[in-house]
Amino acid sequence: MAIEDQDNTIREIKPKNRRIMGAGGPEEEDNRQPPWLKPLLQEKFFGHCKFHVDSHKSECNMYCLDCTNGPLCPLCLAHHKDHHTIQIRRSSYHDVIRVNEIQKHIEIIGIQTYVINSAKVIFLNERPQPRPGKGVTNTCKVCYRSLVDDSFRFCSLGCKIAGSSRGFEKGRKNLVVESDDSSSSIGIGKNIHSFSPSTPPLAASSHCRIAKRRKGIPHRSPMG
Repeated sequence: MAIEDQDNTIREIKPKNRRIMGAGGPEEEDNRQPPWLKPLLQEKFFGHCKFHVDSHKSECNMYCLDCTNGPLCPLCLAHHKDHHTIQIRRSSYHDVIRVNEIQKHIEIIGIQTYVINSAKVIFLNERPQPRPGKGVTNTCKVCYRSLVDDSFRFCSLGCKIAGSSRGFEKGRKNLVVESDDSSSSIGIGKNIHSFSPSTPPLAASSHCRIAKRRKGIPHRSPMG
């Protein structure tokens, strides 16, 4: 009995030790995010279910937030009763999810929304964009994709997760500091040159004289 009590005590202490050791690090960031989020963003949907190959409803566009065991087809949902499931849709070959489904499980403030088939959706991951559109004043803080509204900061759920991490913010601060240092060093160089006495441009003046000679009318010797 004493051994069992000791084991129970160890199981209760371990989670507390993990939280203390992970304070301020990646483990703490993972704890702030639901455990299904990263697996969801890494999945590839709209393949054919290997368990229901013969069915015409074998397209895997469902996901169980409780099991996180990969994309599911509608027939697989029979084994996930009373679970939290969501449906993934597609727009321009990219995965999207309806706002009214995902906002029940995670905060999506700051993510650009779009209206597709009369329903608001958000994209799961970033979409490559060669260059921003003309006149664009607001872009995604992570991938710099053009955003329609200035109230949004991210173009997708994946970009929000990446942009909200402490490592991303720290990297941006370091980049700003480096740019400030480089600009200040350039400014110092300009001040040094401004204090130096200016010298007359001898080469430039001689070049001007040569150029004036070229513009004159050539003189010919008189005919004898």
